[in-house]
Amino acid sequence: MKGWLAIVLRDVRTAYQGGGALLPLVFFLLVATLFPFAVGPDGALLAKVGGGALWMAALLAALLPVDRLIAPDAEQGVLDQFAVRGFSDEAIAAGKILAHWLGFGPPLLLAALPAAALLRLDGTTLLRLELSLAIGTPALAALGVMTSALILGLRGAGALAGLLMLPLAVPLLIFGAGALGPDGMGALKLLGAAALLLTALAPFAAGAALRAARE
Repeated sequence: MKGWLAIVLRDVRTAYQGGGALLPLVFFLLVATLFPFAVGPDGALLAKVGGGALWMAALLAALLPVDRLIAPDAEQGVLDQFAVRGFSDEAIAAGKILAHWLGFGPPLLLAALPAAALLRLDGTTLLRLELSLAIGTPALAALGVMTSALILGLRGAGALAGLLMLPLAVPLLIFGAGALGPDGMGALKLLGAAALLLTALAPFAAGAALRAARE
């Protein structure tokens, strides 16, 4: 257990020290800042569509560091060292999922506060946004690590990452944005179910991809 936590802490430390945690945060706030310029100053319109825009920004923010989640460790032989020490590929993937979420999830939840103000979201919508992001961002992290494992060693990995991850994230985007509406409880439950399924399956899919890449 201590060794597995060391994997998590190592990746979290790398994300924060290397600036990897800052890039998704800046991107998220940049979208919130620029979106009103595209839509216009209509406060009612911004409040209506702003939550969905923030969910799209969160999805893309989770995608930004995908090509750096696993590839550097694979190139430096770190994954082989973990395997020699007895860690299964699924355990390594699970540790990286948790570390990826810790790297961008909590900062994103904090950044949603000023972003909601920029988009003129009311308190009730902000609360639903925070709740939906808290439920959905672990699944986005799981998708990110799974995608990173699937594209490991392939050319044009950055472009492939978007093609693989975005279609799989569509249910999260639909239910996450739907949870912000007046009758969003049903969408919130579906978001939780989809997030739980993706988070549970991702370590096994990523582990299989890591074994295939090693062989």
